[in-house]
Amino acid sequence: MAEDVDQPDSLLLPLGSPLEIDSDGRPTGVELELPADEEDEEHGDHRDADGISALFRPDSISIRTETTTVDLLLSRLREGMLDLAPDFQRRSGIWSDRAQSRLIESLLLRIPISNFYMAQGDEDKWAVVDGVQRLTAIARFMEPRLTGLEPLALRGVDYLRQLDGSTYQDLTGRLKIRLRETQLTAHILGQGTPEKEKYNVFSRINTGGVPLSPQELRHALVGGPVRAFLADLAEDPAFGEATRWSVSNARMADREMVLRFLAFRLANPATHGEKDFDKFLTGAMRQISSLPEERREQLAREFRFAMRCARDLFGDHAFRKWSGGKRSSPVINKALFETVSVNLALLDDQERNRLVASPAKVHDRFFDLMNDWDFVRSISVGTGNPGKVRTRFHKVARLFRGVAEQ
Repeated sequence: MAEDVDQPDSLLLPLGSPLEIDSDGRPTGVELELPADEEDEEHGDHRDADGISALFRPDSISIRTETTTVDLLLSRLREGMLDLAPDFQRRSGIWSDRAQSRLIESLLLRIPISNFYMAQGDEDKWAVVDGVQRLTAIARFMEPRLTGLEPLALRGVDYLRQLDGSTYQDLTGRLKIRLRETQLTAHILGQGTPEKEKYNVFSRINTGGVPLSPQELRHALVGGPVRAFLADLAEDPAFGEATRWSVSNARMADREMVLRFLAFRLANPATHGEKDFDKFLTGAMRQISSLPEERREQLAREFRFAMRCARDLFGDHAFRKWSGGKRSSPVINKALFETVSVNLALLDDQERNRLVASPAKVHDRFFDLMNDWDFVRSISVGTGNPGKVRTRFHKVARLFRGVAEQ
């Protein structure tokens, strides 16, 4: 606990905050957000006669299963009708050459591989939600130019050892045909499926035994320049320095942080009313992709200004629960991150300079907030609740304005 300061209760958790965990069981450096409790729920979970929650509508879900071939999927990829989202899951570790080689060996041995999951988009384009690394390995071996990666030469195969070191071009015509005609099963979620149901379905898919994170799902389902934009800002030194380089890039935790800033910068937190926070963030991704390049560049500049100001103002305590003393929470709080950074971005240069010139005043008011029950709950439990969003943004805005305007 922070020293010499009374705190409301265990919600502050400055030294023992629950952590988000990545696929390898390592902490992401971000505080785990606690779900809303009954007090925060505005509507009960009504169920139909079959006991299925009314919040989940099976009748609205359209899933078809298709038997396709390797050749047909490569053809789709070649024509731009299959979106591999090239850097999807890269942060969790691309398969090794040996793992990719063993997959190719399985196909050559006619051993069935796992099913693929796709989301249908406009003009029957498919986005790969589960199976990216498998398809990347296949394309890298058979048509590497489609992946932008070096051609794959088989390494460490178990049974077809005579093919060790072989590329696709080294195979006999018979083996090439066997690969191209290999049948694969794809489950395709129809375009008409509502966004919420779509995410519910895909969130149940295990990729290598690990459920997809919400940001991985958004990355797979929302195409366009937003993917590279989020990645670039997540790797920007200003973000790394403000967060002490503590936010892991595994499971795209860092990109979600950036997205949350952009989402509330593009919307008005004071009138935020979207009850489905995932839907809100997904909508923001789509909006960012449709923005002119000049607007994205402006947002990037504002993001960097906010990161530098937060670092100068709070130092090692930036975006962490801190109630005074030398010690604060070791992890970033996402609700604090979005609230503090967006409010700093809304200030002009002179106002930000006034804040940095008066850190003691800012800190004292921030400590008061960390002893404000409503504020602490707004950054700790059910943080996507619209009322809590409005509460935390209003209180932090008032804090900064109060010092900047003195």
